[in-house]
Amino acid sequence: MDVFIIGITGGIGGLLARRLRARGDAVHGLVRREEQQAELATHGVHAHVGDLSTMTEEDLAAAFRDVDVIVFSAGSNGGSKEVTKAVDGDGVVKAMNAARLAGVERFVLVSVLPESWRERDLGEEVEYYFAVKKRADIAVSRSDLNWLILRPSLLLDGPGTGAVSLGPAEFHGEITREDVAATLAELLHEPRIGRQILELDAGSTPIEEAVRANVRS
Repeated sequence: MDVFIIGITGGIGGLLARRLRARGDAVHGLVRREEQQAELATHGVHAHVGDLSTMTEEDLAAAFRDVDVIVFSAGSNGGSKEVTKAVDGDGVVKAMNAARLAGVERFVLVSVLPESWRERDLGEEVEYYFAVKKRADIAVSRSDLNWLILRPSLLLDGPGTGAVSLGPAEFHGEITREDVAATLAELLHEPRIGRQILELDAGSTPIEEAVRANVRS
């Protein structure tokens, strides 16, 4: 499989790239700096240098050409409204349009559980972040692509457990980035899962089993 990761230098994107390479997949990504490109090359990853917020759809389509699936795991994490709009909002739409231009049908979006942090008094920029993420989910779900939206709960660093709870609706708890990346890698290798929204939390079901349980008959 040939996978393009937007957000390959992020926590989930980097872990996913390593897992896919270990499985023998070809991995491409988008980075902002040439030194990042050189570093990823040492790990067998071909990275394109560019800024998602300023690249045209045609620029992205040229980078996507000949890949099998695009994974969008970039995010502003509730930063300034300008960055959130450029990455989590406009960036997703731009990537989808570029996928169509490049003839890539599979598009996977790493999103967020809608009820994340609902127990807190959130600031204006974080509330805006959740609103933009929701609009991006809607745009992807209404597209003609073979899409998949994965909504993990609160992200933690540290080793994964290899077991999760995965389904159309899950409680908002917490999960390691390692387990999110492992779940993503398994989902990418399950072509029978598509045009679905799946939520992900820590759990007791082995990842491979959890993914198979979400294959529609």
